[in-house]
Amino acid sequence: MTEALYRTDPYAREAEARVLELTPEGGIVLDRSVFYPTGGGQPGDSGVVEWEGGVLGIATAQGRDDGRIVLVPTAPQALPAVGVQVRQRLDWERRYRHMRVHTALHLLSVAIPLPVTGGQIGDGKGRLDFDMPDAPGDKAAIEEAVNALIERDLPVGEDWITDAELDAKPELVKTMAVKPPMGQGRVRLIRIGTEGEEVDLQPCGGTHVASTSEIGRIRLGKIEKKGRQNRRVTLHLEG
Repeated sequence: MTEALYRTDPYAREAEARVLELTPEGGIVLDRSVFYPTGGGQPGDSGVVEWEGGVLGIATAQGRDDGRIVLVPTAPQALPAVGVQVRQRLDWERRYRHMRVHTALHLLSVAIPLPVTGGQIGDGKGRLDFDMPDAPGDKAAIEEAVNALIERDLPVGEDWITDAELDAKPELVKTMAVKPPMGQGRVRLIRIGTEGEEVDLQPCGGTHVASTSEIGRIRLGKIEKKGRQNRRVTLHLEG
């Protein structure tokens, strides 16, 4: 498996690693990764991998069923050999915007307490789809509710529960379309707020900021009808 450095330290921008594998498609697998692989609506990270005599642009990262992470180059080129030590560097500004948007979307799910049917994180914006037959009456009130939570400077942390504990607490799962990864014995929870007084607690494998104040102000964009029961709410970072 690839050691997921982005999970233990989402603020890590670079790290040394060793090449484990070169894929037939031209990808590269490292023993440890600061690159988040595409999943849960969050895009894979981009950046570069450097080694003595070479630099490789990375367009995205993808996870595999065997637990390894494949870094996908921006263009076909010579790769470092298996066993070579490399240094990986994130496109940090892009990743950090993903982190800010992802945490903001968790707060949006607090301001709109309805089941989530889908979602997507982008570079500076994101969206959630809700099981919402009728459009909300006051979009400005929702926007201000999210910004009020951001301004409270709430801590964002994690906890872990067993698969059995999650089965016993189905209310923790807000997403209808994407189920949390289970089957490995435990599931990661993201908590916004202090334990026992959290404003949000839900399963999530993505990267987040350490405090809501890091998000900055947001504005809501379009609220679109997507089918008989669904409404899509788009959120933008203002800075």
